[in-house]
Amino acid sequence: MESFFVVVNGKQQGPFSVSQIRNSLAQGVYNDDTMVWAQGMADWQPISSVATLQQKTAQVPPPPVRGTQAHEIDYEIFGHEMQYVEIELDPGESAVAEAGAMMYMSDGIQMETVFGDGSHRSESGGFMDKMLGAGKRLITGESLFTTVFSHTGQGKARVAFSSPYPGKIIPLDLKKYQNRIICQKDAFLCAAKGVAIGVAFQKKIGTALFGGEGFIMQQLDGDGLTFVHAGGTIVEKELVAGETLRVDTGCLVALTQTVNYDIEFVGGVKSAIFGGEGFFFATLEGPGHVWLQSLPFSRLAGKIHSAAPQTGSVGSSKGEGSVLGELGSLFQR
Repeated sequence: MESFFVVVNGKQQGPFSVSQIRNSLAQGVYNDDTMVWAQGMADWQPISSVATLQQKTAQVPPPPVRGTQAHEIDYEIFGHEMQYVEIELDPGESAVAEAGAMMYMSDGIQMETVFGDGSHRSESGGFMDKMLGAGKRLITGESLFTTVFSHTGQGKARVAFSSPYPGKIIPLDLKKYQNRIICQKDAFLCAAKGVAIGVAFQKKIGTALFGGEGFIMQQLDGDGLTFVHAGGTIVEKELVAGETLRVDTGCLVALTQTVNYDIEFVGGVKSAIFGGEGFFFATLEGPGHVWLQSLPFSRLAGKIHSAAPQTGSVGSSKGEGSVLGELGSLFQR
């Protein structure tokens, strides 16, 4: 089978099969000007000059185009460490959010708690469809209910949603990612009405048993804007076909549907027990885009719990603000 090498950002990668090159070209990872080389070629050539790749590429069907369902909204993100997003609604437009995420809203906005994810498909379906949508949210650890904020007045109206802990809010236009994003189960904050919140099951047994963020992740479908929240600093990585990235399971925020996700054992017993990084890490294989966070909420909660005074325990006061520190407890009666 013919194999190709690729030059991306001045670095040679590969070898890749024809199908891998074709898939990366269809996903937009490569373009017609990307330089490739294979055995038998006199020199590096752009993909547009390689007949084999061009013929195969022409046969790749375009991604499915769904009818426009989500409301078109405008937004602005404020803050640095503790961010909030303000969404501007025209008359008749709506936004959906997790229960308790609302910060403020202007006059003319009507708030309604709905059963399920508030998407059009859950509203147009029958009772069993609504139960299925709510059940999916329950599986991911979220509430059975979401809140829909609709602008029923005149002119412009605004509603804001705040992040639950220090970090960043990531705006994602699902149209740019083939109408689907996979994210960790508690990352979703809010979205334009019409975005469906479902479940993404990882098929591999390793992911099912040991994935730090769980066998079950959230799946956001639609063609509108959605907002996810992550802790600390956000790192974005664009993986080419065959490129692999290994990360702490808790640091994975979101990924496109083309990225393969699995769990690997850290290695030796010594590293697993004393390394402090856990027994497993996530392996991400391109092509596709991934979002990582520097401060998972589980890590933040663990630090707070370890530093908090334990009720009724001896020496519960740690004297954080005292120059005496632990010695100060010797003088307490």
